[in-house]
Amino acid sequence: MATAVPAERDAVARAVSATPPEHRSAYDCVAVGVGPAAAAAGTAVALTTAALRGEPYDLVVSAGIGGGFQPQSPVGSVVVADAILAADLGAETGEGFLSVTDLGFGTAEHTPPPPLVRLAATVTGARTGTVLTVSTVTGTAHRAAELRERHPRAAAEAMEGFGVAEAAAAHGVPVLEVRAVSNAVGPRDRAAWRIGDALAALTAAFGALVPVLVLPAEESP
Repeated sequence: MATAVPAERDAVARAVSATPPEHRSAYDCVAVGVGPAAAAAGTAVALTTAALRGEPYDLVVSAGIGGGFQPQSPVGSVVVADAILAADLGAETGEGFLSVTDLGFGTAEHTPPPPLVRLAATVTGARTGTVLTVSTVTGTAHRAAELRERHPRAAAEAMEGFGVAEAAAAHGVPVLEVRAVSNAVGPRDRAAWRIGDALAALTAAFGALVPVLVLPAEESP
């Protein structure tokens, strides 16, 4: 599991440590840094290190807290990404925003395995939808509305998912993104943030998710 900061890593690790011993050894929890570049670099290092020691990972999970688009993703809820999208990777033009995909320079979106998304959403009670990766957290109603118009299926935004997914794709490893909502996407109001509640929701979600991810190969989603 790749998180941005130690507090998120520890929230996930608490869930892992509460599972049966035979499950714990299957997981590593790593804080890879804030933002898509740090997340990609940190995840790539972890994947390469595991491969070199002959224990490659079968799955990478981008985990943490983030902003939720209202009203579908209220504070304290959990979102599982069915699409991981780089919302601000591209170019502004007189006709509007062009993604890196539109520009022909690669992809702006990664799709987690649908059976895995369904499994994760079912056991955690999470919503599914697009999770946007941004380099600048949304802080105004105008920006929130702009993102919603451009990405109608957006359920949450965070800063690392796309970077984690890029590294996973480079290693040929599937990716999943799970976010607990700490605040509404929109005007920046730190007094309204519920980081503790979101971290608790993250621990609860992974408490449900970790046991079902440890499956025999023939049963894996």
